Amino acid sequence: MEGIGFNEWRHVFKLDPDKELTDEELDAVCMSGTDAIMVGGSSGVTYENTVDLMSRIRRYEVPCVLEVSSLDAAVPGFDGYLVPMVLNTDKPEWLIGHHIEGIKEYGSFIPWDKTAAEGYIILNADATAAKLTEANTNLDAADVAARVRLAARLLKLPIVYLEYSGRFGDMELVKRAAAAAGGARVFYGGGIDSAEKARQAAEVVHTVVVGNIVYADLQKALATVAAVKENAAV
Repeated sequence: MEGIGFNEWRHVFKLDPDKELTDEELDAVCMSGTDAIMVGGSSGVTYENTVDLMSRIRRYEVPCVLEVSSLDAAVPGFDGYLVPMVLNTDKPEWLIGHHIEGIKEYGSFIPWDKTAAEGYIILNADATAAKLTEANTNLDAADVAARVRLAARLLKLPIVYLEYSGRFGDMELVKRAAAAAGGARVFYGGGIDSAEKARQAAEVVHTVVVGNIVYADLQKALATVAAVKENAAV
């Protein structure tokens, strides 16, 4: 997992293979100064559209990683692979079940030195990911902090991802959760549609992930890069 370099990321753009970006828009994203591009989505992700997006991003020097949310879209050729393990669902398939199936089928081909697990905590009940995984989003700060400690200190996961997906989160809750992370890298994603929100998130987590606003207002998305980089790492 050291081969991915995620411990140095402050800002990441997350691009969805199921959404459209022109070549000019993609050029602006990849040349923005972001630390990495993460490819992934909760629905509509296929092998074909993942390969297509990867091949377009590969024209640039920015690191490009795949968040493996579906075995059908497990595409070789990325700089790294991030594997979500949902920590607030009662459905074991989203914690270890799909992972076991993937390892049984592709274990001999997985580049383990470039693969890392993410302890995912999904906190927006309306998000597609929450509905898909049947995540329990009715959690207070203590509930979330306990899961962060579980991920970082007991399971020794290198990344804890606090995901609000489509809604800006409670930064006080996020701050408290991040403080429990020990040596894990804390990612935050969700509802960052302005430089100010990016700045707020950057003040309490290690890595800020910006996604949906790329497709709604590219200029606002690009402004988040400087907003995050201006803040010292937590």
